[in-house]
Formats: sequence, C-alpha cells, structure tokens
Amino acid sequence: MGQSIFVPKEAEGAEPRVAASPDTVKRLAALGFEVVVESGAGLASRIPDEDFKKAGARIGGAADAGSAEVVLKVRRPNAGELKTYKTGAIVIATMDPYGNEADVAAMAAAGVTSFAMEFMPRITRAQSMDVLSSQANLAGYRAVIDAASEYDRALPMMMTAAGTVPAAKVFVMGAGVAGLQAIATARRLGAVVSATDVRAAAGEQVASLGAKFIMTEALKDASGEGGYARELTADEKKAQEELVADHISKQDIVITTALIPGRPAPRLVTAAMVNSMRPGSVIVDLAVERGGNVAGAKAGEVVTTRNGVKIIGHVNVAGRVAASASLLYARNLYAFLETMVDKERKVLAIDLDDELVKATMLTHGGAVVHSNFADKASVPGGGSGTAAPKKAPARRKTAVKTDEIKASSGEGAAKRRAPRSTAKKPATTKTGGDN
Repeated sequence: MGQSIFVPKEAEGAEPRVAASPDTVKRLAALGFEVVVESGAGLASRIPDEDFKKAGARIGGAADAGSAEVVLKVRRPNAGELKTYKTGAIVIATMDPYGNEADVAAMAAAGVTSFAMEFMPRITRAQSMDVLSSQANLAGYRAVIDAASEYDRALPMMMTAAGTVPAAKVFVMGAGVAGLQAIATARRLGAVVSATDVRAAAGEQVASLGAKFIMTEALKDASGEGGYARELTADEKKAQEELVADHISKQDIVITTALIPGRPAPRLVTAAMVNSMRPGSVIVDLAVERGGNVAGAKAGEVVTTRNGVKIIGHVNVAGRVAASASLLYARNLYAFLETMVDKERKVLAIDLDDELVKATMLTHGGAVVHSNFADKASVPGGGSGTAAPKKAPARRKTAVKTDEIKASSGEGAAKRRAPRSTAKKPATTKTGGDN
C-alpha cells in the first residue's frame, strides 16, 4: 500500500496511554500499512519500543508525523502537533470537542480529516469501536480500587476470634458501563452494594450483580433516547434528592458517574449530603473533569472535608489503569480504521455515506463538518472561515481515496446527524460514567 500510520507519544495532560499495541501493529501491517511508533510512546503502558518493533513497527521520532497518511492518538492534537501533520492526513482520537470549539477549528484550518472516537454510535456494528465503554469499564473498576485505598477499614465482612469486622456499604450513583463495573468490583471485594439510576430498566442489571436498586416511586422512569436518561423535571429532581440524601448518610463509600453530553456534569451530591456522612467515608467523583457530580470535588485532588469525608477527584481515571486501557483503546481504533480500508485494493478509502463516518467526522476538506460544531467554528484569531459551506455538492456515494479527500469539500455538514443528543433534543444524562 505504501501508506503509513504514525503513533505518537502523547504530548498533553501527562497521558500514559498509547494508541497502538503490538497486537494492533501486527493487524495494521497485515492490511498493508507501514506503522511508525514514536520512541517511548508505550513505556507508560508497559509496552517497550522493542515489543512494537517485534510486531512489525518502525521506531521513529515526532518528525515522522509529517509523512503519515494516518495519525492514531489518544487525545486531540495540540497546535504544535498539527503543524507537523500533512494536509489531508487522517487523525483519529478522543477529541473532547465540547467547550473546545477553537481547537476543532484549528484542526480544520490545518487541513486534517479528524474523527472523534467518543461520537461512535452505539449500534451493534460499532460495539468493538466503542471507546466510551472500553474506557469507562476500567474507570468503574479503578474507582472502587481508589476508594478502597483511601478507606481506612476493610471492605468485606471478616469474622475473627477477636470479633467481627462489618462489611463496608458502597453506593453507586449511575448504572451505566462505569457504574455496573463499579458495582461488580465492590461486590467482589465483599462490600454491601446499592445503586441508583433514573432509568427503571437499570434495576434489573443492578440486581443481576447482587446489589440493591434504589429508586424513588415519584420518579417511575426517566429513560431517554439511545438508552440514556432524559433530563428530570423539578419535582422528579426533588424526589430523587430526598431519597439519595437519606441513603447517602448511611454509606461508607459513594461513587458517582453521571455525565451530560456537551454540558457540565449534573450535581448529584450536595454539600449537605457530604456533611451527613460519617468521618472516614469516601466519595469518588468520576465526572470531576466536567465540573463534578459532588459538591467540593476538585479535579486532580483528594479533598478531606471538615467532617472527615474524603472526596476523590482523580482525572483520567482510565489512564490510571494505562496498561489495560491502552490495549482496549488500540483495538477500538483498529476496528474503526479497518472499515476505511479497501481490502481488495489495499488502499485507504473513506465512504462519506457510512454511518460511522457521518457520526464521528469532525473536520474534513478544511471545514468543520460535524453538525454540533459547524455553526460554532471559527478560525483561530478571528473569523469563521472553517465553518462548513451552506451550499455544497451532493455527497459522493463511492469510496474516496485518501489522495482525493483533500479535494472533496465538507459537504452535508448541516445534514450530518449527531450520534447522541443534539441542540434540538432534550439533554440526556449518561449515567455510565463515560468520561
């Protein structure tokens, strides 16, 4: 094929994960790609350069990004990285675009075709590409481990000759991917676990893991589109808060996981609820990077309140299990990129009509093309030259080779549907801790 993939060492946020593994390097090489991995890219994930080399990759430097047709990353590229990419390069990463519209516009200005993996639609075909699920699963696990490390007592009940140690009580708020894994992990460690979710259907999943489901009768059900939760009414919020407040005061560990796409995380635990907990209790806020579910939580810190409650606000929780997270993330990227390869001709080809492409493409042909961001796009330093054109030619129905991508415009931006909520739909709360 003669086309190359570059896997850099992550430059932002002390990110320990890497966007490839020896396994995916072998698979990508089998598709015909030359894979170049920046030296040291996998060290924080326990993957030395030699392992990548044995799998068929060439170990290179940051300058190799300039000749790559595809760049696989964990986080959105920064301004310095974008300068090294060639026009028309395909960049696949978790882009975190909400609130970072200027950075999205910068990618358009750089002429790259970018894809946001977190926008992958949750359909059967894309299950192997779902980075939110793969990373949230590990975040839920790590949340319990972090809580246990800060909790100054044993989690399981222990019956000894000297007396009995009672089991810790763990309350998980949100029964999505992260929440369910947190429930399962806490149960394995011997805790007495309860959980809540505004979706009635989640009760069966909670019960199947051996935990008690807590839900107010006044709420009934708040299921929304796509399996997520709709926004609660004022009366429903009040009823839910009253139920939660009474329950939290009796818990040893609380883990929160709720997020709203494109908005600050909803406040689930108030200061009064924190003050009602016993000294030595622990709260883990998995949504702290989006403003937090818990009053008093601080990103990157473990806060101890006046009444002795510890609030854990670790960021990039999946990255705290980097060796496992990288292997899963790399497989997600491979599964997606494989759909863009013409297997017979062994060439990169993007089908602009593919539902996965429509849902995840952020920038293309010098424009911001995703419907959630096209209207907000602006060239860094002023102007709005990166917004998708209002009138564009009809989308091509045939696959597009990478050397043709640059020539095609960001057509149909207004028609591209968001994979989840849009401005025209009510906000939905992700209770899966997909952060």
